[in-house]
Amino acid sequence: MAERNPIKRFFALPNDHLGKTLGFAFMVALVASVFVSVASVLLKPHYQAHLEAERQARMAEMMSLLPGMADLLAEAGVESLVVRLLDLSTGQFAEGVDAAGYDQRAAARDPATSMVLPPVADVAGIKQRANLAPVYMLRRGRALELLVLPVRGVGYQSMLYAYLALKPDGNTIAGLTVYEHGETPGIGARVEDPAWRALWPGKELTDDSGEILIEVVRGKAVGPHQVDGISGATRTGNGVSTMLRFWLGEYGFGPFLARLKAGEDLQ
Repeated sequence: MAERNPIKRFFALPNDHLGKTLGFAFMVALVASVFVSVASVLLKPHYQAHLEAERQARMAEMMSLLPGMADLLAEAGVESLVVRLLDLSTGQFAEGVDAAGYDQRAAARDPATSMVLPPVADVAGIKQRANLAPVYMLRRGRALELLVLPVRGVGYQSMLYAYLALKPDGNTIAGLTVYEHGETPGIGARVEDPAWRALWPGKELTDDSGEILIEVVRGKAVGPHQVDGISGATRTGNGVSTMLRFWLGEYGFGPFLARLKAGEDLQ
């Protein structure tokens, strides 16, 4: 009498039977995918904590390299910068939102808290932009001493995440540090090199008319708006240039920086 149980019939098939081979392959793939999914969920908090620790470490490293920053922090009586959330559309600080618990990446993926960028404006290749962005500030009394802006954009092989530090005029670069990327080791990954980071302080974002000119060029830089390119990593350098061009423009921190340059009180 033929076996009616389909599972028993399946296991009774010869080991070289095509159906049995495909069936086992499917079951192994299914079990593996379940394990991967469970591991991803369980490990996500640890991964996020690691990323946050890396971000904080890179910002602290950048701060430690800025001339006189330790003295400024001591004079201001603080150990770190104050963070506030900025409405990128208006250039005004957002009220009633917890800056400490804000996840800009998650907000950029949520249609309710982000906007889809017009293709012509999306020079950084990020597609969606969160409505709010954190702004890190160091003040001495009411005077702004340092401004740090988080920026991101597509490089050659990955998304580049960086901090751009600006002096109080909102135009002179105090520092730039890329804290997360997946660029080619030994080539594009040299965006992390201290020697390349040391080229940024003192560079200027715009000319007197306000046109954004800062860029990474091939070869040696000429003038205050250019930074030396990385040999063999032209596309990574181009990614840094377009990243800055976007975040300094109207869909990024442009409206906020315009208020700063106009001398408005940004308390």
